[in-house]
Amino acid sequence: MKLSRLVALVAVFSLLAAGLAFAGKDLDAVRSKGFVQAGVNGGVFGFGMPDEKGVWKGLDVDTARAIAVAVFGDASKVKFTPLTAQQRFTALQSGEIDVLTRNATRTLSRDTQLGLNFVQVNYYDGQGFLIPKKLGVKSAKELGGATVCVLPGTTTEQNAADYFRTNNMKWTPVVIENTTELAKTFFAGRCDVLTSDASQLAGTRAVAPNPKDYVILPEIISKEPLAPAVRHGDDQWRDIVDFSVLAMINAEELGITSQNVDEMLKSTDPMVQRFLGVVPGNGAALGLDEKWAYNIVKQVGNYGEVFERNVGVNTTLGIERGLNALWTNGGLMYSPPFK
Repeated sequence: MKLSRLVALVAVFSLLAAGLAFAGKDLDAVRSKGFVQAGVNGGVFGFGMPDEKGVWKGLDVDTARAIAVAVFGDASKVKFTPLTAQQRFTALQSGEIDVLTRNATRTLSRDTQLGLNFVQVNYYDGQGFLIPKKLGVKSAKELGGATVCVLPGTTTEQNAADYFRTNNMKWTPVVIENTTELAKTFFAGRCDVLTSDASQLAGTRAVAPNPKDYVILPEIISKEPLAPAVRHGDDQWRDIVDFSVLAMINAEELGITSQNVDEMLKSTDPMVQRFLGVVPGNGAALGLDEKWAYNIVKQVGNYGEVFERNVGVNTTLGIERGLNALWTNGGLMYSPPFK
Protein backbone atom coordinates (compact mmCIF):
# COMPACT_ATOMS: atom_id res chain seq x y z
CA MET A 1 0.00 0.00 0.00
CA LYS A 2 2.80 2.39 0.95
CA LEU A 3 4.66 1.56 -2.27
CA SER A 4 1.61 2.24 -4.43
CA ARG A 5 1.10 5.60 -2.73
CA LEU A 6 4.73 6.48 -3.31
CA VAL A 7 4.45 5.57 -6.99
CA ALA A 8 1.30 7.74 -7.28
CA LEU A 9 3.03 10.69 -5.64
CA VAL A 10 6.06 10.33 -7.92
CA ALA A 11 3.72 10.30 -10.95
CA VAL A 12 1.96 13.46 -9.79
CA PHE A 13 5.20 15.34 -9.16
CA SER A 14 6.55 14.14 -12.51
CA LEU A 15 3.49 15.53 -14.26
CA LEU A 16 3.85 18.82 -12.43
CA ALA A 17 7.53 19.05 -13.29
CA ALA A 18 6.79 18.23 -16.92
CA GLY A 19 4.07 20.87 -17.05
CA LEU A 20 6.39 23.53 -15.68
CA ALA A 21 9.28 22.45 -17.87
CA PHE A 22 7.27 22.69 -21.07
CA ALA A 23 5.38 25.88 -20.29
CA GLY A 24 5.23 27.77 -23.56
CA LYS A 25 5.90 31.37 -24.46
CA ASP A 26 2.26 32.46 -24.44
CA LEU A 27 1.52 30.99 -21.02
CA ASP A 28 4.80 32.41 -19.69
CA ALA A 29 3.84 35.86 -21.00
CA VAL A 30 0.40 35.67 -19.39
CA ARG A 31 1.87 34.68 -16.03
CA SER A 32 4.58 37.31 -16.27
CA LYS A 33 2.18 40.22 -16.71
CA GLY A 34 -0.30 38.84 -14.17
CA PHE A 35 -3.50 38.84 -16.23
CA VAL A 36 -5.14 37.45 -19.37
CA GLN A 37 -5.73 39.88 -22.24
CA ALA A 38 -8.90 38.70 -23.94
CA GLY A 39 -10.29 39.90 -27.26
CA VAL A 40 -14.06 40.29 -27.13
CA ASN A 41 -16.82 41.74 -29.28
CA GLY A 42 -17.75 44.78 -27.23
CA GLY A 43 -21.09 45.34 -28.91
CA VAL A 44 -23.22 42.20 -28.59
CA PHE A 45 -25.59 42.15 -25.64
CA GLY A 46 -25.44 38.84 -23.78
CA PHE A 47 -22.07 37.82 -25.20
CA GLY A 48 -19.62 40.69 -24.84
CA MET A 49 -20.57 44.21 -23.85
CA PRO A 50 -19.94 46.59 -20.93
CA ASP A 51 -23.02 47.58 -18.93
CA GLU A 52 -23.98 51.13 -17.98
CA LYS A 53 -21.37 51.03 -15.18
CA GLY A 54 -18.64 49.83 -17.50
CA VAL A 55 -18.65 46.27 -16.15
CA TRP A 56 -18.04 43.71 -18.88
CA LYS A 57 -20.75 41.07 -19.14
CA GLY A 58 -21.64 38.21 -21.45
CA LEU A 59 -21.13 34.54 -22.19
CA ASP A 60 -17.83 35.17 -23.98
CA VAL A 61 -16.73 37.49 -21.19
CA ASP A 62 -17.41 34.79 -18.59
CA THR A 63 -15.46 32.33 -20.72
CA ALA A 64 -12.45 34.64 -20.52
CA ARG A 65 -12.93 34.96 -16.77
CA ALA A 66 -12.90 31.17 -16.44
CA ILE A 67 -9.53 31.08 -18.21
CA ALA A 68 -8.18 33.72 -15.82
CA VAL A 69 -9.42 31.68 -12.87
CA ALA A 70 -7.67 28.57 -14.16
CA VAL A 71 -4.32 30.36 -14.40
CA PHE A 72 -4.48 32.78 -11.48
CA GLY A 73 -7.32 31.52 -9.27
CA ASP A 74 -8.95 34.94 -9.68
CA ALA A 75 -11.71 35.89 -12.15
CA SER A 76 -10.65 39.54 -12.01
CA LYS A 77 -7.25 38.81 -13.55
CA VAL A 78 -8.47 39.54 -17.06
CA LYS A 79 -8.58 42.63 -19.25
CA PHE A 80 -10.81 43.03 -22.28
CA THR A 81 -9.98 44.39 -25.72
CA PRO A 82 -13.05 45.12 -27.89
CA LEU A 83 -12.39 44.08 -31.49
CA THR A 84 -14.22 44.29 -34.78
CA ALA A 85 -14.61 41.22 -36.99
CA GLN A 86 -11.78 42.47 -39.20
CA GLN A 87 -9.45 43.19 -36.26
CA ARG A 88 -9.97 40.04 -34.21
CA PHE A 89 -7.62 37.54 -35.87
CA THR A 90 -4.86 40.07 -36.53
CA ALA A 91 -4.96 41.08 -32.86
CA LEU A 92 -4.45 37.47 -31.85
CA GLN A 93 -1.76 36.77 -34.42
CA SER A 94 0.21 39.88 -33.42
CA GLY A 95 0.13 39.12 -29.69
CA GLU A 96 -2.05 42.10 -28.83
CA ILE A 97 -4.34 39.64 -27.06
CA ASP A 98 -3.67 36.24 -25.45
CA VAL A 99 -6.96 34.61 -26.35
CA LEU A 100 -9.92 35.46 -28.55
CA THR A 101 -13.29 34.92 -26.90
CA ARG A 102 -15.33 36.76 -29.47
CA ASN A 103 -18.03 34.71 -31.25
CA ALA A 104 -15.56 33.43 -33.87
CA THR A 105 -16.60 30.52 -36.07
CA ARG A 106 -14.15 27.67 -36.37
CA THR A 107 -13.52 26.86 -40.03
CA LEU A 108 -10.94 24.79 -41.88
CA SER A 109 -9.26 27.81 -43.48
CA ARG A 110 -9.03 29.72 -40.21
CA ASP A 111 -7.55 26.73 -38.41
CA THR A 112 -4.97 26.04 -41.10
CA GLN A 113 -4.12 29.37 -42.72
CA LEU A 114 -4.24 31.90 -39.88
CA GLY A 115 -1.88 30.16 -37.47
CA LEU A 116 -4.62 29.70 -34.88
CA ASN A 117 -6.00 26.88 -32.75
CA PHE A 118 -9.67 26.83 -31.88
CA VAL A 119 -10.69 25.03 -28.71
CA GLN A 120 -13.96 23.63 -27.34
CA VAL A 121 -17.04 25.35 -28.77
CA ASN A 122 -18.71 27.57 -26.17
CA TYR A 123 -21.78 28.32 -28.31
CA TYR A 124 -23.27 26.42 -31.24
CA ASP A 125 -24.94 28.90 -33.54
CA GLY A 126 -26.23 29.42 -37.06
CA GLN A 127 -26.78 32.42 -39.31
CA GLY A 128 -30.22 34.00 -39.58
CA PHE A 129 -32.03 37.15 -40.64
CA LEU A 130 -33.50 39.97 -38.55
CA ILE A 131 -36.19 42.17 -40.14
CA PRO A 132 -38.69 44.83 -39.10
CA LYS A 133 -42.12 43.27 -38.56
CA LYS A 134 -43.67 45.94 -40.77
CA LEU A 135 -42.08 44.34 -43.84
CA GLY A 136 -44.55 41.48 -43.47
CA VAL A 137 -41.96 38.91 -44.57
CA LYS A 138 -42.39 35.40 -43.15
CA SER A 139 -39.50 33.58 -44.81
CA ALA A 140 -35.95 34.39 -45.90
CA LYS A 141 -36.91 33.14 -49.35
CA GLU A 142 -39.04 36.28 -49.70
CA LEU A 143 -36.01 38.57 -49.39
CA GLY A 144 -35.21 38.90 -53.08
CA GLY A 145 -34.06 42.44 -53.90
CA ALA A 146 -33.46 43.34 -50.25
CA THR A 147 -30.67 45.53 -48.94
CA VAL A 148 -28.83 43.57 -46.27
CA CYS A 149 -26.65 44.92 -43.44
CA VAL A 150 -23.63 42.67 -42.95
CA LEU A 151 -20.18 42.74 -41.34
CA PRO A 152 -17.19 42.43 -43.70
CA GLY A 153 -14.52 39.75 -43.39
CA THR A 154 -16.85 37.24 -41.79
CA THR A 155 -18.36 33.86 -42.63
CA THR A 156 -21.65 35.78 -42.47
CA GLU A 157 -20.89 37.76 -45.62
CA GLN A 158 -19.98 34.66 -47.62
CA ASN A 159 -22.94 32.65 -46.28
CA ALA A 160 -25.36 35.41 -47.27
CA ALA A 161 -23.91 35.61 -50.77
CA ASP A 162 -24.18 31.83 -51.14
CA TYR A 163 -27.76 31.79 -49.86
CA PHE A 164 -29.03 34.49 -52.21
CA ARG A 165 -27.19 32.96 -55.17
CA THR A 166 -28.52 29.45 -54.41
CA ASN A 167 -32.07 30.76 -54.21
CA ASN A 168 -31.71 32.89 -57.37
CA MET A 169 -32.38 36.13 -55.48
CA LYS A 170 -30.71 39.48 -55.93
CA TRP A 171 -29.50 41.40 -52.90
CA THR A 172 -27.56 44.53 -52.08
CA PRO A 173 -25.09 44.25 -49.20
CA VAL A 174 -24.61 47.25 -46.90
CA VAL A 175 -21.20 46.59 -45.37
CA ILE A 176 -20.46 48.18 -41.97
CA GLU A 177 -17.30 47.18 -40.08
CA ASN A 178 -18.36 47.83 -36.48
CA THR A 179 -21.08 45.73 -34.79
CA THR A 180 -22.55 48.70 -32.92
CA GLU A 181 -22.63 50.87 -36.05
CA LEU A 182 -24.12 47.99 -38.02
CA ALA A 183 -27.06 47.82 -35.59
CA LYS A 184 -27.53 51.60 -35.72
CA THR A 185 -27.57 51.48 -39.51
CA PHE A 186 -30.22 48.76 -39.48
CA PHE A 187 -32.41 50.50 -36.91
CA ALA A 188 -32.15 53.72 -38.92
CA GLY A 189 -33.73 51.92 -41.85
CA ARG A 190 -30.75 52.07 -44.21
CA CYS A 191 -31.18 48.37 -44.94
CA ASP A 192 -34.15 46.00 -44.98
CA VAL A 193 -32.43 43.10 -43.29
CA LEU A 194 -29.65 42.43 -40.80
CA THR A 195 -27.93 39.07 -41.16
CA SER A 196 -25.57 37.54 -38.60
CA ASP A 197 -25.36 34.63 -36.19
CA ALA A 198 -28.76 34.11 -34.59
CA SER A 199 -27.27 34.80 -31.16
CA GLN A 200 -26.02 38.20 -32.33
CA LEU A 201 -29.39 38.96 -33.88
CA ALA A 202 -31.05 38.25 -30.54
CA GLY A 203 -28.55 40.53 -28.83
CA THR A 204 -29.08 43.26 -31.42
CA ARG A 205 -32.86 43.04 -31.12
CA ALA A 206 -32.56 43.26 -27.31
CA VAL A 207 -31.03 46.75 -27.57
CA ALA A 208 -33.41 48.01 -30.26
CA PRO A 209 -35.48 51.14 -29.50
CA ASN A 210 -38.52 48.83 -29.49
CA PRO A 211 -37.50 45.13 -29.64
CA LYS A 212 -41.05 44.00 -30.40
CA ASP A 213 -40.87 45.78 -33.76
CA TYR A 214 -38.37 43.22 -35.04
CA VAL A 215 -38.50 39.50 -35.78
CA ILE A 216 -35.89 36.83 -36.50
CA LEU A 217 -36.94 34.76 -39.51
CA PRO A 218 -37.13 30.96 -39.03
CA GLU A 219 -34.40 29.98 -41.52
CA ILE A 220 -30.96 29.11 -40.21
CA ILE A 221 -28.65 29.01 -43.22
CA SER A 222 -25.31 27.86 -41.79
CA LYS A 223 -23.41 26.05 -39.07
CA GLU A 224 -21.49 28.43 -36.80
CA PRO A 225 -19.54 26.62 -34.07
CA LEU A 226 -18.28 29.58 -32.04
CA ALA A 227 -15.14 28.90 -30.03
CA PRO A 228 -12.25 30.64 -28.29
CA ALA A 229 -8.97 30.68 -30.20
CA VAL A 230 -5.28 30.95 -29.40
CA ARG A 231 -2.13 31.17 -31.50
CA HIS A 232 -0.28 28.11 -32.74
CA GLY A 233 2.90 27.31 -30.85
CA ASP A 234 2.00 26.88 -27.20
CA ASP A 235 0.25 23.59 -26.57
CA GLN A 236 0.03 24.05 -22.82
CA TRP A 237 -1.75 27.39 -23.18
CA ARG A 238 -4.12 25.84 -25.71
CA ASP A 239 -4.84 22.96 -23.31
CA ILE A 240 -5.59 25.36 -20.46
CA VAL A 241 -7.98 27.44 -22.57
CA ASP A 242 -9.63 24.30 -23.93
CA PHE A 243 -10.16 22.64 -20.57
CA SER A 244 -11.31 25.88 -18.94
CA VAL A 245 -14.33 25.78 -21.28
CA LEU A 246 -14.72 22.04 -20.81
CA ALA A 247 -14.58 22.42 -17.03
CA MET A 248 -17.79 24.45 -17.08
CA ILE A 249 -19.49 21.82 -19.26
CA ASN A 250 -18.20 18.93 -17.15
CA ALA A 251 -19.36 20.63 -13.96
CA GLU A 252 -22.89 20.84 -15.34
CA GLU A 253 -22.73 17.17 -16.33
CA LEU A 254 -21.71 16.27 -12.78
CA GLY A 255 -24.40 18.47 -11.21
CA ILE A 256 -21.83 20.81 -9.66
CA THR A 257 -22.86 24.47 -9.41
CA SER A 258 -21.41 27.62 -7.89
CA GLN A 259 -23.91 27.15 -5.07
CA ASN A 260 -23.15 23.53 -4.15
CA VAL A 261 -19.48 23.23 -5.13
CA ASP A 262 -18.23 23.43 -1.53
CA GLU A 263 -20.61 20.68 -0.45
CA MET A 264 -19.53 18.59 -3.46
CA LEU A 265 -15.99 18.58 -2.10
CA LYS A 266 -17.29 15.94 0.33
CA SER A 267 -18.58 13.71 -2.47
CA THR A 268 -17.36 10.11 -2.59
CA ASP A 269 -17.85 9.98 -6.37
CA PRO A 270 -14.35 9.47 -7.83
CA MET A 271 -15.21 11.57 -10.93
CA VAL A 272 -16.23 14.48 -8.71
CA GLN A 273 -13.16 14.03 -6.51
CA ARG A 274 -10.80 14.13 -9.49
CA PHE A 275 -12.61 17.06 -11.08
CA LEU A 276 -12.54 19.22 -7.96
CA GLY A 277 -8.94 18.35 -7.14
CA VAL A 278 -9.72 16.38 -3.98
CA VAL A 279 -7.81 13.60 -5.69
CA PRO A 280 -4.78 15.26 -7.35
CA GLY A 281 -3.60 14.81 -10.92
CA ASN A 282 -5.60 16.98 -13.31
CA GLY A 283 -4.04 20.20 -12.11
CA ALA A 284 -0.54 18.79 -12.36
CA ALA A 285 -1.23 17.56 -15.89
CA LEU A 286 -2.08 21.12 -16.97
CA GLY A 287 0.58 22.81 -14.85
CA LEU A 288 -2.12 24.41 -12.70
CA ASP A 289 -3.24 24.39 -9.09
CA GLU A 290 -5.25 21.26 -8.29
CA LYS A 291 -8.23 23.45 -7.35
CA TRP A 292 -8.35 25.13 -10.78
CA ALA A 293 -11.66 23.54 -11.82
CA TYR A 294 -13.18 24.08 -8.37
CA ASN A 295 -12.21 27.75 -8.61
CA ILE A 296 -13.82 28.13 -12.06
CA VAL A 297 -17.13 26.73 -10.84
CA LYS A 298 -17.00 28.69 -7.58
CA GLN A 299 -16.22 32.05 -9.20
CA VAL A 300 -17.85 31.79 -12.65
CA GLY A 301 -20.29 28.87 -12.52
CA ASN A 302 -20.97 25.82 -14.65
CA TYR A 303 -21.90 26.16 -18.31
CA GLY A 304 -25.64 26.07 -17.61
CA GLU A 305 -25.32 28.88 -15.08
CA VAL A 306 -23.25 30.99 -17.47
CA PHE A 307 -25.71 30.39 -20.32
CA GLU A 308 -28.83 31.18 -18.30
CA ARG A 309 -27.28 34.24 -16.64
CA ASN A 310 -26.28 35.86 -19.92
CA VAL A 311 -28.57 34.67 -22.72
CA GLY A 312 -31.11 32.21 -21.29
CA VAL A 313 -34.90 32.18 -21.35
CA ASN A 314 -35.18 34.48 -18.33
CA THR A 315 -32.95 37.17 -19.85
CA THR A 316 -33.84 39.86 -22.36
CA LEU A 317 -32.54 37.60 -25.13
CA GLY A 318 -34.72 34.65 -24.08
CA ILE A 319 -32.67 32.00 -25.89
CA GLU A 320 -33.51 28.32 -25.41
CA ARG A 321 -30.60 25.95 -24.80
CA GLY A 322 -31.21 24.04 -28.06
CA LEU A 323 -27.91 22.77 -29.48
CA ASN A 324 -26.17 24.24 -26.43
CA ALA A 325 -27.90 21.85 -24.05
CA LEU A 326 -25.93 18.96 -22.59
CA TRP A 327 -25.73 15.85 -24.75
CA THR A 328 -27.89 14.09 -22.16
CA ASN A 329 -30.65 16.61 -22.95
CA GLY A 330 -30.41 16.40 -26.73
CA GLY A 331 -27.74 19.07 -27.22
CA LEU A 332 -24.12 19.04 -28.38
CA MET A 333 -22.36 20.03 -25.15
CA TYR A 334 -20.20 17.06 -24.19
CA SER A 335 -17.04 16.89 -22.13
CA PRO A 336 -14.30 14.25 -22.30
CA PRO A 337 -13.45 12.55 -19.00
CA PHE A 338 -11.41 14.58 -16.52
CA LYS A 339 -8.88 11.90 -15.65
